[in-house]
Amino acid sequence: MDDAPLLAIEKAERVFGGGRTLFGQPKPAVHAVQDVTLNVKKGETLGVVGESGCGKSTLARMIVGLDAPTGGRIVFDGRDIVKEAGHDLRRLSREVQYVFQDPVASLNPRKTIRTILEAPLIHLLGLDKAAREKRLGELMDAVNLAPEFLDRYPHEFSGGQAQRIGIARALAADPKLIVLDEPVSALDVSVQAQVLNILDDLKDRFGLTYVFISHDLSVVESVSDRVAVMYFGRVAEVGPGRSVFRSPRHPYTHLLLNSAPAPGRRSLIAEDANTELPDPYNPPPGCAFCARCPRSTEMCNSKVPPLESVGDEEGHRVACYHPHEGT
Repeated sequence: MDDAPLLAIEKAERVFGGGRTLFGQPKPAVHAVQDVTLNVKKGETLGVVGESGCGKSTLARMIVGLDAPTGGRIVFDGRDIVKEAGHDLRRLSREVQYVFQDPVASLNPRKTIRTILEAPLIHLLGLDKAAREKRLGELMDAVNLAPEFLDRYPHEFSGGQAQRIGIARALAADPKLIVLDEPVSALDVSVQAQVLNILDDLKDRFGLTYVFISHDLSVVESVSDRVAVMYFGRVAEVGPGRSVFRSPRHPYTHLLLNSAPAPGRRSLIAEDANTELPDPYNPPPGCAFCARCPRSTEMCNSKVPPLESVGDEEGHRVACYHPHEGT
């Protein structure tokens, strides 16, 4: 049982819309997440990366119980998250926490930081006043903020400070898993480094497990033990971070890496402006990346490629009929 993953996502899907009108006509439906299977071991960081609209945030919301999958299931610590949210939401909220992309907007502007941080201490942990005061001091120290900030309001803080408060709020419930949805994308580069260092320190200090969602490849590479690359709601490639970034196999992963700015790179590889993106209301029968892929064949148009092991690196899998060779 020690090898069992802390989080297991099994063929999860999320469809928005659908059904039929009163006259029996089908309603349009968007397939935001399709057939996603991922595991997260205790103590590791799984990075999830992809373009905007690829389903990253929808997957994050399903993991924390803010949204329910329309297919498949998500199992946390041996318990089905959908059933858990329906029967014991307090327990799920205590063990799985969420850090939002916009640090200021995620904090109630009418409440002090003390009130914001005390909410999980009262409602999830049931601490008395003395225990709450002690815990508040520990939380502020953990995120490198002065205790006197507790009686201020969110608008009095910079973006980096506000995000540290958001991290402290997630940490307050003493969770096992924290889902970080673009936690540094709204911050300056220097502030990003500070927040990432705090997250790394907290992970080691409290034995946390992270699901780190971002479109920034450099950030994902620096923090992740394993990386999942998503495209059009599906996992295109997944594997150890060093393997995915040094030896990407899926053509989409290649495109992402070659399109990212890097020191010393003279020019970026641009796509054909006439390239058609897949229609979210009418998913293609085969690989969604087919129209953009220079390696596509007729097989790619007709059937969705399965996520299969590739190369010698353990756990490196790719959903492609014609993957790149390893380097």
